[in-house]
Amino acid sequence: MLRFFLSRILVLVPTFIGVAIVAFSFIRLLPGDPVAMMAGERVMDPERHAAIMAQLGYDQPIVFQFFDYLIGLFSGDFGTSIVTKRGVAGEFFTLFPATLELSLTAITIAVLLGVPAGVFAAVKRGSWFDQITMGTALVGYSMPIFWWGLLLIILFSGILQWTPVSGRIDLLYYFPATTGFMLIDSLLSGQEGAFKSAVSHLVLPSIVLATIPLAVIARQTRSAMLEVLSEDYVRTARAKGLAPRRVIGVHALRNALIPVITTIGLQIGVLMAGAILTETIFSWPGIGKWMVDSVFRRDYPVVQGGLLLIALVIMFVNLIVDLLYGVVNPRVRAR
Repeated sequence: MLRFFLSRILVLVPTFIGVAIVAFSFIRLLPGDPVAMMAGERVMDPERHAAIMAQLGYDQPIVFQFFDYLIGLFSGDFGTSIVTKRGVAGEFFTLFPATLELSLTAITIAVLLGVPAGVFAAVKRGSWFDQITMGTALVGYSMPIFWWGLLLIILFSGILQWTPVSGRIDLLYYFPATTGFMLIDSLLSGQEGAFKSAVSHLVLPSIVLATIPLAVIARQTRSAMLEVLSEDYVRTARAKGLAPRRVIGVHALRNALIPVITTIGLQIGVLMAGAILTETIFSWPGIGKWMVDSVFRRDYPVVQGGLLLIALVIMFVNLIVDLLYGVVNPRVRAR
C-alpha cells in the first residue's frame, strides 16, 4: 500500500509544475495591466505607471518573472495581492470554508440522490422509472448553471419568497467566524434563528451546484450497475437464492463502485468550476467570486495563487480517490 501511495504522490509533482505554468501564463494573456486596472478612471502619468510596474516587478522580462514566481512557490509564498496587500494564501483559506461548505453540501446531495437513482434505474431497466430518471439526468446535465440559478431565484426567492436571494446569512445575525462554516458557527452562536437562516441561504446555491454532478453520478452508476449485473458471479449469487437486496447491495454495487468513485472524484473539479458561476449569481463570498473579481482587477498574484491552491485541492481529492481504489478493490494496489 505504501508503494502504491508513493507512486501516486510522485505523479503530482509534474502536475503541479504544469499547473503553475498555466496559472502564470493565463492572466498575462488577458489584455490590460494591473496598474491601469488599479487606477480605474483616474489618469495616471507614464512615469508613475512605470514606477509602480517596477515596484511590482512587472517591468522585468517574462522569464525572470516566471522564475521569481517559481522560487516563491517552492518557498511556500503564493504571493501578495496588489489590491488588498494581503497574502494570497491567507485570503484563500479565509474564503475557502464558504466554498467548501457549499461544495460539500452539493456533492452530498448529488451522491445521496444520484447513486440510489442510478441503482434503481439499472435494476428497473427499461421501466418508466428508468426512462424518467435518465431523461431528467440528461436535462440536468444540459442545464446551464447561470440560467438554472436565475430560474430558481425567480421562482423560490421572487415569486414564492421561500428563500433569500444572496449571501450566507441574514444581516440581523452577527457572531465570530470560529470555523468559517456558517452552519456550524450559527449553531455555536446560540442565537435563535441563526441556523435556520444559514440553511435557507444554502439551499438554492447547493441545489444549483449539485445539478450537474447529480446527473453525471446517476448515469455513471446506472451504466456501472448494468455491466456488473450481467456478470456470472451475480447470476450465481441469485441462483444460490440470496436475497435481492444482498445481491444488489453487496455483490453488485461494491464492484460497480470503482467507476462511480472515479466520477465522484472528478466532480470535485466540476464543483470548483461551477462554484465560480454559482457564487457570482448568489453573491456567495467564496473563492469562486474572489477569483472572478481578481481576474477583472488583473490581480496577478491572486489569480496565479488561487488557481494553484484550487489545483492542489483537486489533486488532493484525486489522491484520496486513488487510495479508495485500493480499499474497494485490492487488485488495484498490485498494479
